[in-house]
Order: sequence, then structure tokens, then C-alpha cells
Amino acid sequence: MTKQTKNPETIALHGGDYRSDPATTAVAVPIYRTTSYQFNNTGHAANLFALKEFGNIYTRIMNPTNDVLEKRVAALENGLACVTVGSGQAASTFAIVNVCQAGDNFVSSTDLYGGTVNLFTHTLKKLGIEVRYADPSDPKNFEKAIDEKTRCFYAETLPNPALRVFPIKEVSDIGRKHNIPLIMDNTAAPIICKPLDHGAAVVVHSLTKFIGGHGTVIGGCLVDGGNFDWTADPKRQPLFNEPDMSYGGAKWGEVVPQLTGANVSFAVRARVCLLRDLGAPLAPDNAWGIIQGLETAPLRMQQHCSNAAKAVDFLQKHKNVERVIYPTLHKGAIGDRTKKYFSGGNGALVGIEVKGGVEAGKKFIEALKMFYHVANIGDARSLAIHPATTTHSQLTPEELLAAGVTPGYVRLSIGIEHPDDIIADLKQALDASGKPSLKAVS
Repeated sequence: MTKQTKNPETIALHGGDYRSDPATTAVAVPIYRTTSYQFNNTGHAANLFALKEFGNIYTRIMNPTNDVLEKRVAALENGLACVTVGSGQAASTFAIVNVCQAGDNFVSSTDLYGGTVNLFTHTLKKLGIEVRYADPSDPKNFEKAIDEKTRCFYAETLPNPALRVFPIKEVSDIGRKHNIPLIMDNTAAPIICKPLDHGAAVVVHSLTKFIGGHGTVIGGCLVDGGNFDWTADPKRQPLFNEPDMSYGGAKWGEVVPQLTGANVSFAVRARVCLLRDLGAPLAPDNAWGIIQGLETAPLRMQQHCSNAAKAVDFLQKHKNVERVIYPTLHKGAIGDRTKKYFSGGNGALVGIEVKGGVEAGKKFIEALKMFYHVANIGDARSLAIHPATTTHSQLTPEELLAAGVTPGYVRLSIGIEHPDDIIADLKQALDASGKPSLKAVS
């Protein structure tokens, strides 16, 4: 039944093939705190290392607790395979270096989390990988940036702070004409958006956020949609078509479907090459913590989205709010994408520009009582931050404007508290932001 259902509430609890622990019959997923696994014999060990059969080798590469999480997240995204890693930032890094090497380039949306911009613009540049930015307001901008060394497209489903839903199918269709996969960071829109269903080849998550949901553990993952032909144009995807001498000359685009019977070359290469060589595994304890959050993620997302919609209605009417930024408030084609790609809600992230600029924004944040002033999003609790001086502070003024970060912008991540209490805290803080300071009065 669980393999047939598409209902996220059921998948989150029963996805994958875990029913109970085979050794103890425990229903709850155990934490397998082990580095290593006993091989049956020397032949068994040799086959595992040669990828002639699959099984547990070392927890840097795979772990039974992580395996349950990976299968459930893959099922939740309608993907075929998932690889967990130590953080969302590690997932973004692995997603790019799994297809790009020195001398290659990729095209990324300008609408990105500030930390991802730093990774792409500075760190990957030092590795010889070039990022080319494209404004997603016109999907054709992605095609204009392609050359023979372009290996992938990258974007966020619901990028903050702009909160402009990305044109997934439009850009994916462009990519597939050139055998270029679209990698989508779906961190801000799990459950309510399924990028793989609209043509994306890979989905990335910071599991720290809505899927984990409780602000207790950090993790990330990559989901292979199994819907991209890595062998269709060998020159376009050399890492999947040229011999990998670290595995006896294996060509990943050919050998993985032969071994597994599934088109999961991206996931397998990320696991056996990148996790093997670069590390960054997700600790089993953290995987277990994220499983606890995943079990209620569909229910929490309903409450997040419902509360956010009510908060938006209130914020639009408050005299000290200059502007409200929310996916449904964008006009034209950008606004239409919310209806096209989202189902069951429009997200928990809300942006506001407080009247009075930076100083008023500071007053607002410091007056909040229930909201936490933290850098995270996707927590069960309501959160607030000023991106220009925190999460996006390393960007240039031009990069800030391109990302949609104005000096007075405040980002809210609406939690699952009672909506009346959320609105009450927003009201008193906004009221305080409009009052003159004592220094000004004196």
C-alpha cells in the first residue's frame, strides 16, 4: 500500500521498505551507532567494494538509519533514490561537483540564499567551476548563458527573500533540449511542491528546515528523480560517460542502470565517489532526529501555510508596513507560477518592508516577544531576521538588490503556533516600530 500511495501523510510515516527492525521487531527506527559492518566473507567484501552488489560498507558512505530517511524523502519527492549529507550547504555543493569539474560552468538563478551565492561565486570559483547567473523572470535567460561547457541549471523553488516561485518546467524544458539537468533546491516548499513532477532532474533539501522542523539537528540531501538520461550526450555530461579510474574505469551513466535496474546514476555517483572522497555524511543520530520531524512534516506544512496566509492578511492592513512580499502577491507570470506549481499551501515565508527603513526594521525585530530572532527558517516556532545585515551580509549592494534584499526588508518564517498569538506579536512589534525613540523625543 505505501508504495502505491501518493499521500504525503502516509509516506512520511511508512515510506520506503522499513516496517520493523529485523533483529528486534522494534517499530520505531533504531539509531545504528556504528562506523563499520561485518562482511560475510572476503568475497562478499570484495563485491561490495567493486559495486558488484550493494550493501553496507562504512557509515561515511551509508547507514541503516540514514537509509530509512533517504527512502522516505525520495518517496515524498516522487524520486527514485536519495543521498543524505551533513547539511543543506553540503547538499548544494555535492549537487554541483557531481556534474561539474574544473573548467566547467553551470547556470544558476539569481534568486538564491546568500550562503549559496557565496558558495557559487567564491568557493567553487577557486575550484575552477564557473557560475553564470540568470534572472528567472524570463526563463530564456538560462538558454542565453549556455555554452559547450555548461553542465547543469540550479535554482530554488521558493527563494527567499524575493519569494518568486521559480519557472520549473519552462527552464527544465530548455535544459533538456541541451541535455542539461535542472537541480532544484526545494527546502522552502516540501510537500506543497514536487519539482521532479515538472521536469527537474534532482531535488536538494536542507533537512534542517521544514522536513526536520524542530531546530534540533542539521542535515541535507539530494534526491535523484531517475528521469534524466545521463548518456544521451556524452560530451555534455563527461563525468557520467568517461571512465572513472577510481572505480576501475566505470562509466557511471552505463554501469549504474546495469547494476541496479534503475536510472539513478546521479545518486550512486554522489554516494560512492563524493561521500567516499569528500566525507560530509549525515550522522545517524541526526538522521534519526530528522525522521522524527519528517513523520509530522505534512501536518506541520498545512499549519505553516494556513498561519502564513492569515499573517499576510493582517500585515497588508497594518499602517507601519510599507510592503508585504509573499508568493501569491506577485503579479503577472511570476504570480501565476504559484498556482501552477504549488498545491495545498503557498509556503511559510513572508517578507515585509517596515515603514521607516533600517532603523524601523531593527525596532520591529527587537520588539518581538514570541518570534525568535534567529538565522533559521522552517522551525515549528515563528522566526524573524533582517537579511541585509545577517544572512545576506556578505553580498555586494548589486547582489543584494538582485536577490530582492532591500535595506528595510525583514524575513518572517511563520510557525505553527495559534494564529491569533502570531498576529498579536506582529501587531505589538509593528506598533513599537512606528514610535519615536526616547532620544528623538528628548
